Amino acid sequence: MAEMTKKRPKHLNLFQIRQPIAAVTSILHRISGLGLFLMLPLLIWLLDLSLRSPDSFQSLQAFVAHPLAKLLLIGLLWAFLHHFFMGIRILLIDVHVGVAKQQARKSAIAVLAASLALTLILGVKLW
Repeated sequence: MAEMTKKRPKHLNLFQIRQPIAAVTSILHRISGLGLFLMLPLLIWLLDLSLRSPDSFQSLQAFVAHPLAKLLLIGLLWAFLHHFFMGIRILLIDVHVGVAKQQARKSAIAVLAASLALTLILGVKLW
């Protein structure tokens, strides 16, 4: 009965709790998926511009030449790469590969490192 009268926190500040790296990558996986989904109309519009005519392709090139558009595309590139690598990690965990705590931590770090490194490499090429 003494355990039931234990004082519990009334306000839980999630920004003060240090999350494990696997939790951070999982949260970023959800955020990247949402970002990709919300930007899908823009990406379809850009694809339409690229395929419609030579004039629309030139307008696409003018749009992509703007620095804010490049930053947006680099952000989408990171979202895609992170979502892709984290999806592979989750599929491996589903077949019981890398489920131990240390292996899961290493694979979460590998997902972050791979997505950030490829984003940097491809982002420099894009810029």
